[in-house]
Amino acid sequence: MKTRLSVNVNAVAVLRNRRDLPWPSVTGLSRIALEAGAKGITVHPRPDERHIRRKDVRDLVDMIRNDFPGKELCLEGYPDNRFMALCEEIKPDQVLFVPDLPGQTTSDHGWDFEANDALLRDVIAVIKRSGSRVSLFVDPDPAQPAKAAAVGADRIEIYTGPFGACHSDAELEKTRLAEVVATAHAAKEAGLGVNAGHDLTPDNLPALIAEVPFIREVSIGHGFVADALIHGFAESVRRFQSSMGEL
Repeated sequence: MKTRLSVNVNAVAVLRNRRDLPWPSVTGLSRIALEAGAKGITVHPRPDERHIRRKDVRDLVDMIRNDFPGKELCLEGYPDNRFMALCEEIKPDQVLFVPDLPGQTTSDHGWDFEANDALLRDVIAVIKRSGSRVSLFVDPDPAQPAKAAAVGADRIEIYTGPFGACHSDAELEKTRLAEVVATAHAAKEAGLGVNAGHDLTPDNLPALIAEVPFIREVSIGHGFVADALIHGFAESVRRFQSSMGEL
């Protein structure tokens, strides 16, 4: 089975940016993850470059295209003019549009489709013309996928933060998982591919994949890097793949 794991390396860049030094290396650790079997790399170049820098994006696309044919780069961000220009320049395999304000710590909610209908239709059309696949970040709500399909998305990424936050409450975890599952099935019915991301770990992934085996990609940053601090990047790739039944 082809791996579904895309490693988000934003946290690597946060650590690097604490010093004016080239380590830890965003591209170096991404290379380890890809060599270990990850599907691809995800980065979110925010306007203030507080973690991923535009140079990182260019370095990553060069590395992936030269050394890892068949692996993917996903650019995540709010579709302002600067992000759109970068996407058109880089032409990543996937663009994930998120409704983030510039100062947000992390993406923590999905799109309001009614308020952003015209914006999303316009930017999706631009990105599709440049040849990239488009995914939209959505809340775990089965009413959302049809709206994503209506504006032209190829996939959705379901925000799994509420599910991941229930690590110490088994009953609430079941409720939150059911919301994610219902949203995934609604997306499938709408003809969309399904991705998932936020606070996924080797402990909670088995239940998710058992219920939604058709998930195409999980994008994992904080949980992956936390795991890798203990086990190392290569071993954490294997641990996440094993938790999804891929090893």
